Amino acid sequence: MANVVKLKSGLNLRLEGTAVPNVVKTIVSDTVAIVPDNFHGIVPKVVVKPGDAVKVGSAVMYDKNHPEVQFVSPVSGEVVAVERGERRKVMKIVIKNDKKDEAVNFDKVSSAVEVKQLLLQAGMWAYIKQRPYDVIADPEVEPRDIFVTAFDNAPLAPTLAYDMLAGDDAKAFDKGLEALALLTQGKVYVGVEPESKVKVPAGIEMVAFKGNFPACNAGVQAHNIAPVNKGETIWTINALDVVVMGRLLIEGRVDMMRTVAVTGSEVASPAYVKALPGTPVADILKGNLIEADYARRVVSGNVLTGVNVSIEGYLGAYHSHVTVIPEGNDTHDFLGWAMPGCNALTTSRTFLSRWLPGRNRKPDARIHGGERAIIMSEEYDRVFPMDILPEYLVKAVIAFDIDRMEQLGIYEVAPEDFAACEFVDTSKLPLQDIIRKGLDALRKEMN
Repeated sequence: MANVVKLKSGLNLRLEGTAVPNVVKTIVSDTVAIVPDNFHGIVPKVVVKPGDAVKVGSAVMYDKNHPEVQFVSPVSGEVVAVERGERRKVMKIVIKNDKKDEAVNFDKVSSAVEVKQLLLQAGMWAYIKQRPYDVIADPEVEPRDIFVTAFDNAPLAPTLAYDMLAGDDAKAFDKGLEALALLTQGKVYVGVEPESKVKVPAGIEMVAFKGNFPACNAGVQAHNIAPVNKGETIWTINALDVVVMGRLLIEGRVDMMRTVAVTGSEVASPAYVKALPGTPVADILKGNLIEADYARRVVSGNVLTGVNVSIEGYLGAYHSHVTVIPEGNDTHDFLGWAMPGCNALTTSRTFLSRWLPGRNRKPDARIHGGERAIIMSEEYDRVFPMDILPEYLVKAVIAFDIDRMEQLGIYEVAPEDFAACEFVDTSKLPLQDIIRKGLDALRKEMN
């Protein structure tokens, strides 16, 4: 029986458009794209050019700061474009899928050194992140501990994908965990929900978390198990990516196919599909949007931490979720906030909807107001399940007071940990962006 950690703070949003728990089809697109911006903090160096043939698992770019960290193709076919933006920034690498599924064959490994080298060569290292800074893990630094999050309780989360950890993906999950255990002299922790059926191999410690979002975040789990201190490094990874690692170790080839939830009030039939990271969102949503003459926001990920990719975008490298909601830019509410708000998505008792629990709401992308001074009302604390003073930390980050940031726990957090705070924030501040810029500036200063 796993230890149970009960979290009092958190946010529970009930939204329209939950996916029906069965996989309806597999999406096989004509093209896929590798988007460097999905991998925050890297400086990409492209090693392919248009016309080059690639296999599943062939390297297409690497990180200039750590050349051993490679990024690979999820399909076999031909590179058709390497698109660049301002100052020759690499925007995306587009690969035409020949649908032959020819793959690079990797040797079976057993030792820690061999496992590490395999994960680097096969592009799996990119899915291991570190604290501090919430960037791809430095392969030259051994972690104190590794934290795996094996559930998601964000709005409209892809719960079926995690249920498969105790079903079809169980063997690969176990193999991935055993490999991670070789990479640290500390512990490997797996965070689950209390009712989870997931089992882990001997030597892996399982901890259950009972609470609302962001209980599923690796940073929240690490904070409540064994917080990271200055000078320490921990690794975090999503359980769905551990499965991909396990497939590589078992089969000797890369298989990034994942179960993706297609959700939101604008989706005609919310369901699950099988798709690769980098799949065009248009292919995932094809024929499955309700007819509408208003603008809609397409998000890779959930509505709180996801990325606005538009219909021309691609499924993010770390995402198993696509959400579509109204943009809301053509909506004008009579009297605005002064109306009773029976259907408003809010945590404020000012609106009647706060007194009508149990109903699913249909949100849009409006923020209902502009930025203003921080109001020290402890509203962040009600949704922030970490023993950190979030309002003071945000202020310290804005001022870039390094000593104060360190005292308030900057090394433990990631932008996603502030998603719930951003939702309830009456100051309308882009808290995730503030934390992201603060972490980047701190990393640059310390290195």
